[in-house]
Amino acid sequence: MNNSLIKTFTGLRGNPRACVYTEPLWGLSMNLCFPFASVYMLALGMNDSQVGLVATIFMVSQVLFAFISGPVTDKMGRRKATAVFDFIAWSIPCLIWWRAEGFWFFFAAALLSGSMKITQNSWECLLIEDAEKDQITGIYSLVIVFGQLCGLLAPIASILVSRLTLVPAVKILYLNAFVLMTAKVVILYIFSRETQRGVIRMEETREKSLVTLAAGYIGILRIIGRSPGTIFALALSILSSIVAMLNSTFWQVIVNKKLLVPEPFLPLFAALKSVVAIIFLFYLAPRLTKEYFKLPLLTAFACFFIGQILLISAPVQGFLKYPVLCVSIIFDGFGSGALTMLTASLIALNANPEERARVMALLYMIIMAVSSPFGWIGGLLSDLSRNLPFVLNLCFLAAGFYITVIFFSKKQPEKQPGKTN
Repeated sequence: MNNSLIKTFTGLRGNPRACVYTEPLWGLSMNLCFPFASVYMLALGMNDSQVGLVATIFMVSQVLFAFISGPVTDKMGRRKATAVFDFIAWSIPCLIWWRAEGFWFFFAAALLSGSMKITQNSWECLLIEDAEKDQITGIYSLVIVFGQLCGLLAPIASILVSRLTLVPAVKILYLNAFVLMTAKVVILYIFSRETQRGVIRMEETREKSLVTLAAGYIGILRIIGRSPGTIFALALSILSSIVAMLNSTFWQVIVNKKLLVPEPFLPLFAALKSVVAIIFLFYLAPRLTKEYFKLPLLTAFACFFIGQILLISAPVQGFLKYPVLCVSIIFDGFGSGALTMLTASLIALNANPEERARVMALLYMIIMAVSSPFGWIGGLLSDLSRNLPFVLNLCFLAAGFYITVIFFSKKQPEKQPGKTN
C-alpha cells in the first residue's frame, strides 16, 4: 500500500471516485473494439484514404462540439452534460458501427462521436473540480490504468475473430460496447453529484444563451494568452493528439497489411501495450512526476520516437518481425501512456479554475482544429506507403522534444508538482 497511486485510489471520495470506479466499463467496451477499427473498415470495402477521411471527419466534428462544450457544460451542469453526451457520443455510434455496411455509416458515426468533446469537458470537470490539487496527476493516472487494465482482456477479442472471422466478431464487440457504455452512463449519473463550481456556473449562466456565452471566448483567449504554462500544455497536446490519431488509425493497417500479421493477433499486441503502460503508471510515473514534468515529458517523447522507428523498420518476412514489433510496442506503451497522462494533467493544472469549463473547451477546440486535417493527410500518405504516416509522427515527436527543452530552459525550476506557470 506504499505506492502513491494505490493511496490515491483508496482515498478517492465523491465525484472523483464515481468517475474513476466506472472507468473500467469504458475499457471493457471500446478498448476491445479499437484494435480492429481500421481493418474493420477495410474489410467492409473502404480504402486507406477513406479510413483517414473518417478520422478527419471525427476530428472536425470534435472541433464543432468543442466550441460549444464550455457553455453547454456550464448551463446543463457537469453531471447532466456527461450523461446526455456520453450516450450520444458512444452508445448511439456503437449501434451504427454494429450495423455498418460502408463509408456513410462510419461518416454518420464519426459526426455523432465528435460530441465526445462536450462530455470530455464535462466529465473532466466532474472528475477533478472537487478533488484536491495534489491528487490530480494521480487521478488521471488511475483513469488511464483502468483503461489499460481492460486492454488485458484483448485475447477475448482474438478468440472471437479466430472463431467467427473479422466482421462478425467486431459486430459483436460493438454490440457489447453499446450495452456497457450505456450502463456506464446510468451508473455514473446515479452515483455522482453536481460539483460545487458547477452549481455556481449553472446559476451564473441561467439567463444567458449559448451564443452569449460563446461570445465570451475572446476574454478566455486573453486568459490563456497570459499563461505560459497553458500555452506550453496546448502545444504539447496538439502534437500528442496528432501522433495518437495517426498511430491509432494506421498502426493496425501497417501491421496487418504490410507486415502481414494475422488479424487475431492484433489484440494481443494491444494487451502488451496495456501491460507496459500499467507498469509505467504504477511504478515510474509517481517517481518521475514527484517534482518536475521535464524529465517524464522528454522520456515520453524519446520512447515514442524509438517505438515508431522500430515499427517502420520491422522486417516483412520471417519470424523476426514479431520480437521487433513487441519491442516497438514496449517503447510505444511507455511513450503514449506518459504523454496521455502528462498532457491531460498539464491542461488541468494550468486551466483557470474560475473559468475551467470554457478554458478547457477552447483548448480542446484548438487542439482538434489543428489536428483534424492529419487523419486525411495520413490516409493519403498511407496510400503511397504504409510507412509514411509514422515518418510524419517522427517529425512531430521530435518537435515535442525540442519544445519541452526550450520551455524548461527559459523558466525557473518548479516549486510544486506539475506547476508550469
